[in-house]
Amino acid sequence: MRIGKGYDVHRLVEGRDLILGGVKVPYEKGLLGHSDSDVLLHAICDALLGAAGLGDIGEHFPDSDPQYKGISSLLLLAHCVVLVGLKGYEVVNIDATLLAEAPKISPYKAAMRENIAEVLCLDSGDVNIKATTTEGLGPVGRGEGMAALCVALLKETDEA
Repeated sequence: MRIGKGYDVHRLVEGRDLILGGVKVPYEKGLLGHSDSDVLLHAICDALLGAAGLGDIGEHFPDSDPQYKGISSLLLLAHCVVLVGLKGYEVVNIDATLLAEAPKISPYKAAMRENIAEVLCLDSGDVNIKATTTEGLGPVGRGEGMAALCVALLKETDEA
């Protein structure tokens, strides 16, 4: 078994869609970045890569590479699953936390879990998503951005 943790943060800006867990969430702002800037999926990618000893998301999908401009982070996550598999591991479960003052994500959590579980070849019950505010403290608390944390558990594949 291997455990990895992931963290990501993005600034909120006007003129971009807010994509979280592969779901377009209605909101007046979106996250700024090179890809679709899905902070939740980026934290999951980093947790998976870390657990497998494969570095971080920036090493595999640099923002200097035009092929990743505007790309869906679900595709980045799928590539991370392939990399983890090539290293001889499979995903057991994911536990992720979104830090944001707004919007409320409760209505979208089930769809996020389904998206993530499908890419990771898991049951949706093996993907946990939580959300919390920072009680108005710091950049996230002021509504300037969002952050996400994730812990991932991997196990050796039967073929390993």
